[in-house]
Amino acid sequence: MRLTTKGRFAVTAMIDLALREAHGPVTLAGISQRQKISLSYLEQLFGKLRRFNIVESTRGPGGGYTLARKAEEVSVADIIVAVDEPLDATQCGGKGNCHSEEDTHSRCMTHDLWTNLNAKMVEYLDSVTLRDLVKQQESRGVVIADMREKKVRVEPAKLKKTAVAAVTKKEEAPKRPLINSVFNLARQG
Repeated sequence: MRLTTKGRFAVTAMIDLALREAHGPVTLAGISQRQKISLSYLEQLFGKLRRFNIVESTRGPGGGYTLARKAEEVSVADIIVAVDEPLDATQCGGKGNCHSEEDTHSRCMTHDLWTNLNAKMVEYLDSVTLRDLVKQQESRGVVIADMREKKVRVEPAKLKKTAVAAVTKKEEAPKRPLINSVFNLARQG
């Protein structure tokens, strides 16, 4: 059994989202850039996560994704199941027909071993929440800053200086008559 990139990317993207959502909706483009995951791949994953009510989307400027539930209510198993990631170490997909598709009672000698491993994996992944993973990142010193554009306040003194400079430039430029029609343009030329 191995977890494919689908499950890994989904969990990674969800950690990124949970770390940053306090600053508002998180864009998939931002996650894509930070985590080096294809934007189109993230769009597919987040469509599935939205259908499972794990994330919510906000459209328009300032839009993006937020958690649909609290981080402590979302388990890693929830994320992996939502993106259709199979958590199965058996060769037969849990059907019990390890040797032949036709024979439903043809289990291999290690079938029970892998079935028990599946149960332990699901149990473990169900016990780890998104909040646990966020705390783990925070304890490592991951610092999250709001990277959205901030409006710059211009101090009144600076505003006066720039207005004076603009007026001075206007005065220095030679005055030309305003050309407001084709006829005036022909007269000037």
